[in-house]
Amino acid sequence: MAKDFPTRAENYSQWYNDLVIKADLAENSAVRGCMVIKPYGYAIWERVQAVLDKKFKDTGHSNAYFPIFIPKSFFSKEASHVEGFAKECAVVTHYRLKNSPDGKGIIVDEDAKLEEELIVRPTSETIIWDTYRTWIKSYRDLPILINQWANVVRWEMRTRLFLRTTEFLWQEGHTAHATREEAICEAETMLNVYADFAENWMAIPVIRGTKSPAERFAGAIETYAIEALMQDGKALQAGTSHFLGQNFAKAFDVKYLNRENQLDFVWATSWGVSTRLMGALIMTHSDDHGLVLPPKLAPIQVAIVPVFKTAEQLAQISETVLPMKAALEAKGVTVKYDNRDTHKPGWKFSEYEFKGVPVRLTIGPRDIEQGTVEVARRDTLEKETLQITDIENKIVHLLDQIQQNLYDRAFAFRENNTFRVDSWDEFRKVLDEKGGFISAHWDGTAETEEKIKEETKATIRVIPLDNPMEAGKCVYSGKPSNQRVLFARAY
Repeated sequence: MAKDFPTRAENYSQWYNDLVIKADLAENSAVRGCMVIKPYGYAIWERVQAVLDKKFKDTGHSNAYFPIFIPKSFFSKEASHVEGFAKECAVVTHYRLKNSPDGKGIIVDEDAKLEEELIVRPTSETIIWDTYRTWIKSYRDLPILINQWANVVRWEMRTRLFLRTTEFLWQEGHTAHATREEAICEAETMLNVYADFAENWMAIPVIRGTKSPAERFAGAIETYAIEALMQDGKALQAGTSHFLGQNFAKAFDVKYLNRENQLDFVWATSWGVSTRLMGALIMTHSDDHGLVLPPKLAPIQVAIVPVFKTAEQLAQISETVLPMKAALEAKGVTVKYDNRDTHKPGWKFSEYEFKGVPVRLTIGPRDIEQGTVEVARRDTLEKETLQITDIENKIVHLLDQIQQNLYDRAFAFRENNTFRVDSWDEFRKVLDEKGGFISAHWDGTAETEEKIKEETKATIRVIPLDNPMEAGKCVYSGKPSNQRVLFARAY
């Protein structure tokens, strides 16, 4: 499967696109900018969903669903929100088609124009806060902790599978609170939920921080984010959590009667991750041999490939393999026993390696005689021979080792590609020659931030939450600065 597959060094962008397609994760669709997520890719997304959904429910949230269509007038109620999304909105103007008078196909029925245009959901704050107005009357109705699994549409001009598509899948949390402090606590809690998932499930180390005012979500008072570093030295925003203050409550007149019997506006948050996480997973761990998946998110954790020439040999191997498979599954391991006679073992080895299956077991007639099985791990491509009686316990331990190794490897890469710079010349040199995260002083002005972006295409990814105060001078303007921020070119 790796034939004619470019290396990362040769063409990183082509490597990524070819990997997504050849590993059967997704493909481009007939609709410009939209993708078809194939079963193997969707199986990974289902694992992501399942883990996050449990985390959300464990923190008190419930799932709901809101309309995909939003009246245009809703967007005009929060000025910064509409400004942030106006250029990305798909708009529904008519509700009916009719046969063309010339008999050549169908056309839009000009008499079926909507009284008010509908926006195809780019995000749901407006429709949800219009709904919350009818749900919230007093402090007894708060907090409201809602999550939605949905699709959204943002009209992108340049698209790339998983990383940036016109339509994508995501979850979006929307919560309402009685106090500012409670809402900020919620936004920070969900940021930590995302960071925990990224590090302990995706094996991706992330930096937790806040966005600069220019990079905040449209309509937010504060945007918290987790940022990851990809193998090409570019950053990727892996999740965001927003403290919205009372902006949307005021825009949609959502008030509640507090404990002092006074009317007040509620406080809000929103937070979300999307199928962009799939892109992060691919670019963080995969190599020139194909996909590499952390065991906790792999649809198939162990593939067992029998080597046989006759039906009798296969039957003999199966007598040994099926109890082994059942024992592993009893320990929570997902196992595929590939006993197809339509493909040769070598083809299967290549397939499972390219698709990133963490562990492959190979067993043939000679192995049955010797009571052994060959074990190949995807992260290091190392092989060893184990006793069949040891497989049950050692495979579980090996999967944990692989999970940790992937995290450690990604963490070491990030550490080796994070640079402290103190001059503008050094900033540009490091950015062009090495990439990665650049820790540098910034004077806190939007003007300087925009100038740096114009000249280098690097943006402030996050202001780290654990940032120590440090007196210095802005790397660009030379003005006083009291802390460093992280710059990078990004997806």
